[in-house]
Amino acid sequence: MGDEHEKLLPIANVGRIMKQILPEKAKISKEAKERMQESASEFISFVTCEASDKCHKENRKTVNGDDIVWALSSLGLDNYAEAMTRYLHKFREYEMLRASQTRGPAGEEDETDRY
Repeated sequence: MGDEHEKLLPIANVGRIMKQILPEKAKISKEAKERMQESASEFISFVTCEASDKCHKENRKTVNGDDIVWALSSLGLDNYAEAMTRYLHKFREYEMLRASQTRGPAGEEDETDRY
């Protein structure tokens, strides 16, 4: 189980995400966390494999966010693809804003950002 175990999401992270959805006093069994860990890890592998196949056919080595959106859509998971598209848009806006705030007027980094 060594190799298989390495492909799983950290169970503590899975448990934390599960707790966010449940009522405050709800308990989650170890077995429930393990099943969710396996399912979420398999889902991520499934989608990533689809995106990776697309990249391979296009002679690219790097899977990007747009590839994941494409994979979700091609697998019939349009609701997830739409949510991921919205997330990518907000993430890219944030990254552009952050980049513009760390550059001075001539495109140089602020002194405060060097340390």
